[in-house]
Amino acid sequence: MNEFVFFIDGHVGHPLTIDPSVWIFDERKIDLHTYFDELQTKEDEETAYKKAISAQWDKEITEGSEPPNPNSNENKIMIDKKKIAEGSFGMPLKPFLENAEPYAGTTHVDIHKHDGTTERITFEQALAAVAGFADKGQPLREDGPIHFYFGDGSNKNNPIKFISRFTLLKI
Repeated sequence: MNEFVFFIDGHVGHPLTIDPSVWIFDERKIDLHTYFDELQTKEDEETAYKKAISAQWDKEITEGSEPPNPNSNENKIMIDKKKIAEGSFGMPLKPFLENAEPYAGTTHVDIHKHDGTTERITFEQALAAVAGFADKGQPLREDGPIHFYFGDGSNKNNPIKFISRFTLLKI
């Protein structure tokens, strides 16, 4: 078994060491079972959302708005323990890549695997990517610590595995 962390380094101001096991409680996590399918319908949902908001606005203008209920606590945090225990989750890589403060002109990212091989992608592809970190509620200890999914889901059935490091490059 390898280290259960991965690194972001190279053409950056702040190299990072990341432990993906803490992501399970991060509210930015996404459900890998539904995320890539939802991407395809996102534009339709945005259009429907805009229509619903417009209709609500029209209703409030003509009928008035309903005041909030003072006896309600709208700030509830709900954790579905079953979903966490059985779900497969990922995390968008963009915030982590940005926190490493890539230097201007960064164009590519090398994905290093534990066996010493690398795969090169564009920096834009890395910014749109998702790092899978849990399958069926368990960390990816056998072939992780993370799996790499392209943002468009083109490799959702065959992600890049055994990742140890992302090296940002200026080519």
